[in-house]
Amino acid sequence: QVQLVESGGGSVQAGGSLRLSCVASGRTFSSYAMGWFRQAPGKERQFVAAINTRGTMTYYTDSVKGRFTISRDNAKNTAYLQMNSLKVEDTAVYYCAADLKTIPRRVASEYDYWGQGTQVTVSS
Repeated sequence: QVQLVESGGGSVQAGGSLRLSCVASGRTFSSYAMGWFRQAPGKERQFVAAINTRGTMTYYTDSVKGRFTISRDNAKNTAYLQMNSLKVEDTAVYYCAADLKTIPRRVASEYDYWGQGTQVTVSS
């Protein structure tokens, strides 16, 4: 079992920054890949970024490349999503997820555990 708790969401103006954190407990954190997804009202959950167990491989959806950075600190059992140059269209509930297979993937159904989500609202 893995428990995930996100934090760091909030309201920000366009162009601003936020850093999301996801603290994990349960299974050894360094043994599974992590991902971030988001879901806007009326839309499906969308892949944002993913990272492998050691933090040496990262993947991003095209719309956030160059603006968002995923990272992890295995000593702190924490994954991060640094979000810069935020846009109104980034507004959504952001979820972190754990994939017990070590290679990170882009499909939500492949992930095994989910956090409760944290709201990010970007205003113009």
